[in-house]
Amino acid sequence: MKLLRFGDRGAERPGMVDADGIIRDLSSVLEDVAGDALGDEQIAKLRAIDPSTLPIVAAATRIGACVGQVGKFICIGLNYSDHAAEAGMALPDEPVVFFKATSAISGPYDDVEIPRGSVKTDWEVELGVVIGKAAKYVSREDALSHVAGYCVVNDLSERDFQLHRSGQWVKGKSCDTFGPIGPWLVTRDEVEDPQNLDMHLEVNGRRYQDGSTSTMHFDVATVISHLSQFMSLQPGDVISTGTPPGVGMGQKPETYLKAGDRMTLGISGLGEQSQNVRPSEY
Repeated sequence: MKLLRFGDRGAERPGMVDADGIIRDLSSVLEDVAGDALGDEQIAKLRAIDPSTLPIVAAATRIGACVGQVGKFICIGLNYSDHAAEAGMALPDEPVVFFKATSAISGPYDDVEIPRGSVKTDWEVELGVVIGKAAKYVSREDALSHVAGYCVVNDLSERDFQLHRSGQWVKGKSCDTFGPIGPWLVTRDEVEDPQNLDMHLEVNGRRYQDGSTSTMHFDVATVISHLSQFMSLQPGDVISTGTPPGVGMGQKPETYLKAGDRMTLGISGLGEQSQNVRPSEY
């Protein structure tokens, strides 16, 4: 099942995609694609609905982030061996964990803003994992049962803020619009193996990233189990699991986003995003 959220920013409503690719309005049966609505019991109830009984959403309607009311936006760094190599960094012994501010979250087709003072705004296609059941001290073997589903994330980064402005990476990861999520939350029953998904990202039609989740250093189950040793994971938390090689920082010469650029990115079975790049309005 493919769940999503549609409508104006801040007033998104829940929806699902039917077998013909048509978006259906779920707001008569569901308040939001968020929190406890992401548990197995609620997902099973949604799966039993005949989509043809639900109103059709106009094709031109804005698509928002596929998860609402996100409590934590957790990211894993240097989680692909070939990306670590292009960044000139050693593979970590444990997952590298950092956070993005939830205010960075945006829709999959919303514009991306170049923040004020930016000189190195970069792209990163990543597999997003959405928690559906609370997880605390879970084993690797049990970890995937806590997943509601998967989605595409663009973990945008301002490399100068991230690496040269002191402190944690969060400075370069949390600018407004730096967290497009979606278009869909694909429930875990539709993703046979999260470690066998192709990924790609293009800028202005040129493909920079062309990878697979099969080359993750720490797989999804390991990441969830590891995080749950240090914090409880709650329904609606989003984990962005790292990026394959091909980011702008790894190009020779380094290549970064500028106003007027257009990104297109996707993961097999999880849909595709596209964003126009523009200067910040503030």
